[in-house]
Amino acid sequence: MIYGRRHDPSAYGSPHSGRQVRVLLAVPFATASLLTLPPAAAQQADGERLFRQRCATCHSVGAGQNKAGPHLSGIIGRPAASVDGAHYSKALKSAGIIWDRQSLDIFLTQPSRLVPGTRMTVRVSDAADRSAIIGYLENQAHN
Repeated sequence: MIYGRRHDPSAYGSPHSGRQVRVLLAVPFATASLLTLPPAAAQQADGERLFRQRCATCHSVGAGQNKAGPHLSGIIGRPAASVDGAHYSKALKSAGIIWDRQSLDIFLTQPSRLVPGTRMTVRVSDAADRSAIIGYLENQAHN
């Protein structure tokens, strides 16, 4: 928290007239902490936050930790529908996709456009959000 000082002049008829009054200036912790991070680290933190909000219900970044969807650890360079123990649609199994930044961007924009018949229904329409999520996933290689 940040504290500032302001002078409370007697013209306002305040009970604190003529004295300096401490005023608490609230700065949300998350915002303040992001301001101190280097740009790449701030984007990584944003990507992790967005992943948790948008993806973590169905996906994990822990290798071997499948949920409703497959884990996404090491997704970059991996063929679609190739995680052992995960349940995939026939459409994704036959899509022939190797996941990279571009294919993930297209898929996250509108999954059924890239793979008609996919079970994935969550879309990320904002390009900056997609980029942050993909950047986060790029750094989760084989965790």
